[in-house]
Amino acid sequence: MRALVVGWSSVEHGEATAGDVLAMRAVTDTLTAAGIAHDVAWSAVMRPAGGLALVDADPHAYSHLVFCCGPATGAPIADLHEAYAHATRIAVGVSVLDHDDPVTAGFHTVIARDEPGATPHRDLSARIQAAGAGPERTPVLGVYLTGEQGEYGASRRHDAVTGALTDWLNRLDAAVLPLDTRLDPRDWRMPSTAAQVDAVMARVDVVVTMRMHGLALALRQGVPVLAVDPVAGGGKVTAQARAWDWAALIDADDVSPGTLQSRLTWCLSSAGRDAAAERRDWPPSGQDQLDRLLAALR
Repeated sequence: MRALVVGWSSVEHGEATAGDVLAMRAVTDTLTAAGIAHDVAWSAVMRPAGGLALVDADPHAYSHLVFCCGPATGAPIADLHEAYAHATRIAVGVSVLDHDDPVTAGFHTVIARDEPGATPHRDLSARIQAAGAGPERTPVLGVYLTGEQGEYGASRRHDAVTGALTDWLNRLDAAVLPLDTRLDPRDWRMPSTAAQVDAVMARVDVVVTMRMHGLALALRQGVPVLAVDPVAGGGKVTAQARAWDWAALIDADDVSPGTLQSRLTWCLSSAGRDAAAERRDWPPSGQDQLDRLLAALR
């Protein structure tokens, strides 16, 4: 006996959600504890390093097919019925919309999460304990990018820096939030007040920014910053980092996966957090500039 565990994150044109993946894990954890041999198959997009792609799985190597989570209908599931016609096919933790649907009825056993006329069950994904606050917790990064800033002329490296950051972030094991310091009360996807920008910044572990205000606003509330200046030789991001005596700064021509990773590691360390907290407690900024303004007005 050997089971193949699949779900919507296994099929080529499925929609993988965190819930789908966690439900599959709940099933595989249970099979492992019961001593039942099994493999997990993934789509080409979702397949982890060393994982089994569904297209590479040999159907005849399995006596059972277990489909987890999501609606128990659709063309991809019909294809699984055909490919694994010889196997015992079980659906677990699924939504049943119509018991007479031939795709749903194609399973030998359906263990529904919700179905017409029955009491619903909590989703299998909720069985997996959420990531806690320990040292292995996935870090949350708030990312502030910027487009071309024409005032810097030939020193601009915005496209190259954005490309390098994007490639690095795509490979990073972190929860990455694309953020913006720009305000727009017409669009719910954008902050409309400075307080809303502050509220999001306060909840991330590190700010990664090409924007000067990303650096200043984060340090003012004690959030470590990985600053990348998109201007060769240094522009206002570099100037602001100097004003804050902040070391986690990368020049446009020095951006690489290695430098980005080393600065991020420092930002996530106790030293990085302590350095940011120290700057949060500095006296309010700008007193000299404001004194000079008052003098100029008198």
